[in-house]
Amino acid sequence: MDPEKLIKKYYDKNSKTYKILIKHSEAVAKKAVEIAKRVGADVQFVKEAAMLHDIGIFLTSAPSIGCHGKEPYIKHGILGRKILEKEGYPKHALVCERHIGVGLTKENVEKYRLPLPKKDMIPVTLEEEIVTYADKFFSKDREKEKTIKEIEEGLRRFGEEKVKKFREWKDMFEEKRTETKTL
Repeated sequence: MDPEKLIKKYYDKNSKTYKILIKHSEAVAKKAVEIAKRVGADVQFVKEAAMLHDIGIFLTSAPSIGCHGKEPYIKHGILGRKILEKEGYPKHALVCERHIGVGLTKENVEKYRLPLPKKDMIPVTLEEEIVTYADKFFSKDREKEKTIKEIEEGLRRFGEEKVKKFREWKDMFEEKRTETKTL
C-alpha cells in the first residue's frame, strides 16, 4: 500500500489542503513509528494508518485548512472510514473512525449532541492507540508540536476521563529514561 498515492486520488497535490494534510500526517507518522518500534507494534501498519487517519477532511467544512466540504469537521473520521473501506482497507478505516480525541463513546456522542453515529468509536488495538496518541501532538494549523500540558488542557474540556486515558497512553508509550549514578 502507498498512502500518498491513495491521498493523491482524493486530493489535488497542489492544494492547500493536500499540503497541510501531508505535513500533519508525516509528523504523526514519524512519532507513531518511533513509538511502534519501541513497544513492538506493527510498524508498517502504524505508518500507513498514521498517514491516512485524516483522509476524510476534504469532505468537511474547515476553510482555515482549505477544506470546503459540507460536513462538520468532527465527521472526518467516519468519512475517512468510508473512503478506506471502499478502497479495501478495513483495518486502516477503523483508525480513521476511532482517532477523534482519545476516542468517543456513545455517551460522548449523546451528551455533546455530536453529528455522529450513536456508538463507541474508541481505539481498540495497540496500533490504533498509538496513532491516536501521536495525533494529539500535532494540529493542522500549527507548526510546533504540542506539549503534554497543552494536550491535557484541550482534553479536559471533555472530562477528566479523557485526560486519564491520555496519561495511561503516555505512561505506556513514552520512553522511560533511567538515570545512572556514577560513584
